Amino acid sequence: MSMATPFLIADIGGTNARFGLADPQADVPLLEGSVHEFAVAQFPSLADAARHYLAQVDARARHGVFAVAGRVDGDEARITNHPWVISRSRTRDMLGFEHVQLINDFAAQAMAITLLRAGDVVPVGGVGWSPAPLDQPRTYAVLGPGPGLGVGGLLVRDGRCYPLETEGGHVSFPPGTPEEIRILEILSAQFGRVSNERLVCGPGLVNIHRALCEIAGVDPGLLQPRDVTARAAQGDPLGMRAVDVFCAVFGAIAGDLVLTLGAWDGVFLTGGLVPKMLDFLRHSGFRQRFEYKGRFSPTMARVPSLAVLHPHAGLLGGAAYAADLQRRGVIA
Repeated sequence: MSMATPFLIADIGGTNARFGLADPQADVPLLEGSVHEFAVAQFPSLADAARHYLAQVDARARHGVFAVAGRVDGDEARITNHPWVISRSRTRDMLGFEHVQLINDFAAQAMAITLLRAGDVVPVGGVGWSPAPLDQPRTYAVLGPGPGLGVGGLLVRDGRCYPLETEGGHVSFPPGTPEEIRILEILSAQFGRVSNERLVCGPGLVNIHRALCEIAGVDPGLLQPRDVTARAAQGDPLGMRAVDVFCAVFGAIAGDLVLTLGAWDGVFLTGGLVPKMLDFLRHSGFRQRFEYKGRFSPTMARVPSLAVLHPHAGLLGGAAYAADLQRRGVIA
Protein backbone atom coordinates (compact mmCIF):
# COMPACT_ATOMS: atom_id res chain seq x y z
CA MET A 1 0.00 0.00 0.00
CA SER A 2 1.17 3.50 -0.79
CA MET A 3 2.02 4.97 2.61
CA ALA A 4 1.38 8.49 1.28
CA THR A 5 -2.37 8.02 1.58
CA PRO A 6 -3.23 5.16 3.95
CA PHE A 7 -6.83 4.91 5.16
CA LEU A 8 -8.29 3.25 8.20
CA ILE A 9 -11.76 1.88 7.43
CA ALA A 10 -14.30 0.89 10.08
CA ASP A 11 -17.81 -0.58 10.06
CA ILE A 12 -19.39 0.10 13.46
CA GLY A 13 -22.48 -1.82 14.52
CA GLY A 14 -24.37 -2.03 17.77
CA THR A 15 -22.29 -4.95 19.04
CA ASN A 16 -19.13 -5.25 16.96
CA ALA A 17 -16.67 -2.97 15.20
CA ARG A 18 -14.81 -4.18 12.12
CA PHE A 19 -11.62 -2.49 10.96
CA GLY A 20 -9.55 -2.78 7.82
CA LEU A 21 -6.91 -0.94 5.83
CA ALA A 22 -7.44 0.54 2.39
CA ASP A 23 -5.26 1.72 -0.46
CA PRO A 24 -7.56 4.10 -2.38
CA GLN A 25 -5.38 3.87 -5.49
CA ALA A 26 -5.71 0.10 -5.82
CA ASP A 27 -8.28 -1.55 -8.08
CA VAL A 28 -9.61 -3.35 -4.99
CA PRO A 29 -8.86 -0.82 -2.24
CA LEU A 30 -9.77 -2.96 0.80
CA LEU A 31 -6.58 -4.83 1.63
CA GLU A 32 -7.03 -8.57 1.84
CA GLY A 33 -6.19 -9.99 5.24
CA SER A 34 -6.41 -6.65 7.03
CA VAL A 35 -9.88 -7.14 8.54
CA HIS A 36 -10.25 -7.57 12.31
CA GLU A 37 -13.38 -7.49 14.45
CA PHE A 38 -13.81 -6.42 18.08
CA ALA A 39 -16.69 -6.17 20.53
CA VAL A 40 -17.43 -2.49 21.10
CA ALA A 41 -17.94 -3.16 24.81
CA GLN A 42 -14.20 -3.86 25.09
CA PHE A 43 -13.29 -0.21 24.46
CA PRO A 44 -14.44 3.13 25.91
CA SER A 45 -14.44 4.87 22.50
CA LEU A 46 -14.05 4.39 18.77
CA ALA A 47 -10.62 6.02 18.96
CA ASP A 48 -9.46 3.50 21.57
CA ALA A 49 -10.66 0.59 19.43
CA ALA A 50 -8.98 2.09 16.35
CA ARG A 51 -5.67 2.55 18.19
CA HIS A 52 -5.84 -1.05 19.39
CA TYR A 53 -6.43 -2.26 15.84
CA LEU A 54 -3.57 -0.22 14.37
CA ALA A 55 -1.21 -1.51 17.04
CA GLN A 56 -2.33 -5.07 16.45
CA VAL A 57 -1.67 -4.92 12.69
CA ASP A 58 1.42 -2.71 13.15
CA ALA A 59 0.13 0.00 10.82
CA ARG A 60 -0.19 3.77 10.72
CA ALA A 61 -2.89 5.82 9.03
CA ARG A 62 -3.54 9.48 8.34
CA HIS A 63 -7.18 9.33 7.28
CA GLY A 64 -10.27 7.40 8.34
CA VAL A 65 -13.67 6.53 6.90
CA PHE A 66 -15.98 5.17 9.57
CA ALA A 67 -19.40 3.74 8.70
CA VAL A 68 -21.82 3.74 11.63
CA ALA A 69 -25.19 2.04 12.10
CA GLY A 70 -27.10 5.23 12.78
CA ARG A 71 -27.87 8.66 11.47
CA VAL A 72 -24.90 11.00 11.09
CA ASP A 73 -25.97 14.44 12.29
CA GLY A 74 -23.30 17.00 11.53
CA ASP A 75 -20.21 16.18 13.55
CA GLU A 76 -21.79 13.39 15.57
CA ALA A 77 -23.33 9.93 15.24
CA ARG A 78 -25.37 8.08 17.82
CA ILE A 79 -26.18 4.39 17.60
CA THR A 80 -29.07 2.74 19.43
CA ASN A 81 -27.95 0.42 22.26
CA HIS A 82 -24.36 1.49 21.73
CA PRO A 83 -21.89 2.59 24.43
CA TRP A 84 -20.15 5.14 22.20
CA VAL A 85 -21.14 8.65 21.15
CA ILE A 86 -18.99 9.19 18.06
CA SER A 87 -17.73 12.70 17.32
CA ARG A 88 -15.91 13.11 14.02
CA SER A 89 -13.67 15.95 15.19
CA ARG A 90 -12.91 14.45 18.60
CA THR A 91 -12.10 11.06 17.05
CA ARG A 92 -9.84 12.74 14.49
CA ASP A 93 -7.96 14.61 17.20
CA MET A 94 -7.63 11.56 19.46
CA LEU A 95 -6.16 9.55 16.59
CA GLY A 96 -3.99 12.38 15.29
CA PHE A 97 -5.51 11.98 11.83
CA GLU A 98 -5.66 14.65 9.15
CA HIS A 99 -9.19 13.71 8.09
CA VAL A 100 -12.03 11.55 9.44
CA GLN A 101 -15.27 10.95 7.57
CA LEU A 102 -18.38 9.60 9.32
CA ILE A 103 -20.95 7.98 7.04
CA ASN A 104 -24.10 5.96 7.57
CA ASP A 105 -23.54 2.21 7.31
CA PHE A 106 -25.92 1.96 4.36
CA ALA A 107 -24.05 4.69 2.53
CA ALA A 108 -21.12 2.27 2.80
CA GLN A 109 -23.29 -0.65 1.69
CA ALA A 110 -24.38 1.42 -1.31
CA MET A 111 -20.81 2.38 -2.22
CA ALA A 112 -19.80 -1.28 -2.02
CA ILE A 113 -21.90 -1.91 -5.14
CA THR A 114 -19.20 -0.18 -7.20
CA LEU A 115 -16.65 -2.83 -6.14
CA LEU A 116 -18.82 -5.95 -6.08
CA ARG A 117 -18.05 -8.62 -8.64
CA ALA A 118 -20.38 -11.24 -10.07
CA GLY A 119 -19.14 -13.81 -7.56
CA ASP A 120 -20.02 -11.55 -4.63
CA VAL A 121 -23.76 -11.71 -5.32
CA VAL A 122 -26.39 -14.39 -5.93
CA PRO A 123 -29.61 -13.59 -7.79
CA VAL A 124 -32.87 -14.10 -5.92
CA GLY A 125 -35.08 -14.78 -8.92
CA GLY A 126 -34.12 -15.36 -12.50
CA VAL A 127 -32.66 -11.97 -13.44
CA GLY A 128 -28.86 -11.83 -13.57
CA TRP A 129 -26.52 -8.89 -13.11
CA SER A 130 -23.07 -7.82 -14.21
CA PRO A 131 -21.05 -4.84 -12.91
CA ALA A 132 -21.17 -1.65 -14.97
CA PRO A 133 -18.39 0.95 -15.38
CA LEU A 134 -18.86 4.27 -13.60
CA ASP A 135 -19.27 6.17 -16.85
CA GLN A 136 -22.65 4.48 -17.37
CA PRO A 137 -25.57 6.03 -15.44
CA ARG A 138 -27.11 3.64 -12.94
CA THR A 139 -29.61 3.77 -10.09
CA TYR A 140 -29.49 1.05 -7.45
CA ALA A 141 -31.39 0.32 -4.26
CA VAL A 142 -29.92 -1.41 -1.23
CA LEU A 143 -31.62 -2.74 1.87
CA GLY A 144 -30.82 -5.27 4.49
CA PRO A 145 -32.19 -6.84 7.64
CA GLY A 146 -29.99 -7.27 10.68
CA PRO A 147 -30.78 -5.93 14.16
CA GLY A 148 -32.87 -3.36 12.22
CA LEU A 149 -33.70 -2.70 8.57
CA GLY A 150 -31.21 -0.55 6.70
CA VAL A 151 -32.27 1.17 3.50
CA GLY A 152 -30.28 3.23 1.01
CA GLY A 153 -29.51 3.78 -2.63
CA LEU A 154 -26.75 4.65 -5.07
CA LEU A 155 -26.85 7.04 -8.01
CA VAL A 156 -24.04 6.76 -10.56
CA ARG A 157 -23.88 9.82 -12.80
CA ASP A 158 -21.03 11.10 -15.00
CA GLY A 159 -18.44 8.98 -13.23
CA ARG A 160 -19.54 10.08 -9.75
CA CYS A 161 -21.20 7.96 -7.09
CA TYR A 162 -23.84 9.50 -4.84
CA PRO A 163 -24.90 7.24 -1.95
CA LEU A 164 -28.33 7.98 -0.52
CA GLU A 165 -28.59 7.80 3.27
CA THR A 166 -32.14 7.12 4.38
CA GLU A 167 -34.17 5.84 7.30
CA GLY A 168 -36.47 3.89 5.01
CA GLY A 169 -36.70 1.02 7.46
CA HIS A 170 -39.03 3.20 9.51
CA VAL A 171 -41.60 3.64 6.72
CA SER A 172 -45.05 2.39 7.77
CA PHE A 173 -45.67 -1.30 7.04
CA PRO A 174 -48.22 -1.87 4.24
CA PRO A 175 -49.87 -5.31 4.56
CA GLY A 176 -50.59 -7.09 1.29
CA THR A 177 -52.72 -10.06 2.37
CA PRO A 178 -55.51 -10.71 4.92
CA GLU A 179 -53.00 -12.63 7.03
CA GLU A 180 -50.62 -9.67 7.03
CA ILE A 181 -53.50 -7.36 7.98
CA ARG A 182 -54.14 -9.56 11.02
CA ILE A 183 -50.42 -9.55 11.88
CA LEU A 184 -50.46 -5.75 11.61
CA GLU A 185 -53.41 -5.59 14.02
CA ILE A 186 -51.56 -7.73 16.57
CA LEU A 187 -48.34 -5.74 16.28
CA SER A 188 -50.25 -2.44 16.41
CA ALA A 189 -51.70 -3.48 19.76
CA GLN A 190 -48.14 -3.98 21.02
CA PHE A 191 -46.21 -1.13 19.33
CA GLY A 192 -48.77 1.42 18.19
CA ARG A 193 -47.35 2.48 14.83
CA VAL A 194 -45.79 -0.46 12.96
CA SER A 195 -42.86 0.19 10.63
CA ASN A 196 -41.30 -2.16 8.09
CA GLU A 197 -38.49 -2.70 10.59
CA ARG A 198 -40.95 -4.30 13.02
CA LEU A 199 -41.22 -7.23 10.60
CA VAL A 200 -38.12 -7.32 8.39
CA CYS A 201 -35.12 -7.69 10.70
CA GLY A 202 -33.97 -10.27 13.23
CA PRO A 203 -36.40 -9.22 15.97
CA GLY A 204 -39.03 -8.73 13.24
CA LEU A 205 -38.92 -12.42 12.37
CA VAL A 206 -39.68 -13.15 16.02
CA ASN A 207 -42.53 -10.60 15.92
CA ILE A 208 -44.06 -12.36 12.91
CA HIS A 209 -43.73 -15.77 14.54
CA ARG A 210 -45.26 -14.57 17.79
CA ALA A 211 -48.20 -12.99 15.93
CA LEU A 212 -48.82 -16.20 13.97
CA CYS A 213 -48.72 -18.15 17.24
CA GLU A 214 -51.29 -15.78 18.72
CA ILE A 215 -53.53 -16.34 15.70
CA ALA A 216 -53.11 -20.10 16.17
CA GLY A 217 -53.74 -19.86 19.92
CA VAL A 218 -50.37 -21.23 21.04
CA ASP A 219 -47.60 -19.82 23.23
CA PRO A 220 -44.17 -20.00 21.53
CA GLY A 221 -42.20 -18.96 24.59
CA LEU A 222 -39.16 -16.70 24.38
CA LEU A 223 -37.36 -17.21 21.07
CA GLN A 224 -34.43 -15.71 19.19
CA PRO A 225 -34.41 -15.30 15.39
CA ARG A 226 -32.14 -18.34 15.05
CA ASP A 227 -34.73 -20.40 16.96
CA VAL A 228 -37.43 -19.49 14.44
CA THR A 229 -35.26 -20.38 11.44
CA ALA A 230 -34.17 -23.60 13.15
CA ARG A 231 -37.80 -24.58 13.70
CA ALA A 232 -38.54 -23.77 10.07
CA ALA A 233 -35.64 -25.93 8.91
CA GLN A 234 -36.99 -28.78 11.05
CA GLY A 235 -40.41 -28.54 9.40
CA ASP A 236 -42.32 -26.84 12.22
CA PRO A 237 -45.44 -25.39 10.52
CA LEU A 238 -45.51 -22.07 12.39
CA GLY A 239 -41.75 -21.62 12.01
CA MET A 240 -42.04 -22.30 8.29
CA ARG A 241 -44.95 -19.92 7.94
CA ALA A 242 -43.12 -17.16 9.84
CA VAL A 243 -40.15 -17.44 7.47
CA ASP A 244 -42.50 -17.47 4.45
CA VAL A 245 -44.23 -14.30 5.63
CA PHE A 246 -40.89 -12.65 6.40
CA CYS A 247 -39.55 -13.39 2.91
CA ALA A 248 -42.76 -12.29 1.18
CA VAL A 249 -42.90 -8.99 3.09
CA PHE A 250 -39.18 -8.46 2.44
CA GLY A 251 -39.83 -8.92 -1.28
CA ALA A 252 -42.76 -6.50 -1.28
CA ILE A 253 -40.71 -3.86 0.54
CA ALA A 254 -37.75 -4.34 -1.82
CA GLY A 255 -40.05 -3.88 -4.81
CA ASP A 256 -41.56 -0.74 -3.30
CA LEU A 257 -38.07 0.67 -2.81
CA VAL A 258 -37.23 0.05 -6.47
CA LEU A 259 -40.39 1.93 -7.49
CA THR A 260 -39.65 4.78 -5.07
CA LEU A 261 -36.07 5.34 -6.24
CA GLY A 262 -36.50 4.30 -9.85
CA ALA A 263 -33.81 1.71 -9.17
CA TRP A 264 -34.35 -0.21 -12.40
CA ASP A 265 -30.72 -1.38 -12.43
CA GLY A 266 -31.12 -3.58 -9.38
CA VAL A 267 -31.70 -3.94 -5.66
CA PHE A 268 -28.98 -5.37 -3.43
CA LEU A 269 -30.00 -7.37 -0.36
CA THR A 270 -27.40 -7.12 2.37
CA GLY A 271 -27.19 -7.36 6.15
CA GLY A 272 -26.48 -10.17 8.54
CA LEU A 273 -29.64 -12.20 7.91
CA VAL A 274 -29.43 -12.44 4.12
CA PRO A 275 -26.66 -15.08 3.82
CA LYS A 276 -28.22 -17.09 6.65
CA MET A 277 -31.64 -17.06 4.99
CA LEU A 278 -30.54 -17.31 1.36
CA ASP A 279 -32.09 -20.73 0.74
CA PHE A 280 -35.34 -19.59 2.32
CA LEU A 281 -35.36 -16.43 0.18
CA ARG A 282 -34.72 -18.28 -3.07
CA HIS A 283 -37.53 -20.77 -2.41
CA SER A 284 -40.10 -18.34 -1.03
CA GLY A 285 -42.57 -15.76 -2.25
CA PHE A 286 -39.89 -13.04 -2.16
CA ARG A 287 -39.62 -12.61 -5.91
CA GLN A 288 -43.34 -13.02 -6.55
CA ARG A 289 -44.17 -10.19 -4.16
CA PHE A 290 -41.22 -8.16 -5.48
CA GLU A 291 -42.68 -8.25 -8.98
CA TYR A 292 -46.35 -7.99 -7.99
CA LYS A 293 -46.74 -4.25 -8.63
CA GLY A 294 -49.84 -3.94 -10.80
CA ARG A 295 -49.19 -2.10 -14.04
CA PHE A 296 -45.46 -2.09 -13.30
CA SER A 297 -45.21 -5.87 -12.88
CA PRO A 298 -43.65 -6.38 -16.37
CA THR A 299 -41.05 -3.72 -15.56
CA MET A 300 -40.27 -5.24 -12.16
CA ALA A 301 -39.79 -8.66 -13.75
CA ARG A 302 -36.68 -7.25 -15.47
CA VAL A 303 -35.11 -5.76 -12.30
CA PRO A 304 -32.37 -7.86 -10.63
CA SER A 305 -32.69 -8.65 -6.93
CA LEU A 306 -29.29 -9.71 -5.62
CA ALA A 307 -28.18 -11.21 -2.31
CA VAL A 308 -24.78 -9.81 -1.30
CA LEU A 309 -22.47 -12.55 -0.03
CA HIS A 310 -19.25 -10.53 0.32
CA PRO A 311 -18.23 -11.07 3.96
CA HIS A 312 -17.18 -7.45 4.54
CA ALA A 313 -19.41 -5.37 2.28
CA GLY A 314 -19.51 -2.47 4.76
CA LEU A 315 -15.73 -2.21 4.84
CA LEU A 316 -15.56 -2.64 1.08
CA GLY A 317 -17.97 0.29 0.74
CA GLY A 318 -15.95 2.38 3.17
CA ALA A 319 -12.87 1.72 1.06
CA ALA A 320 -14.81 2.73 -2.06
CA TYR A 321 -15.85 5.93 -0.28
CA ALA A 322 -12.20 6.63 0.58
CA ALA A 323 -11.20 6.11 -3.04
CA ASP A 324 -13.93 8.52 -4.13
CA LEU A 325 -12.71 11.17 -1.68
CA GLN A 326 -9.22 10.91 -3.08
CA ARG A 327 -10.39 10.83 -6.69
CA ARG A 328 -12.31 14.08 -6.13
CA GLY A 329 -9.36 15.72 -4.42
CA VAL A 330 -11.11 16.04 -1.06
CA ILE A 331 -8.09 14.29 0.46
CA ALA A 332 -4.68 14.54 -1.18
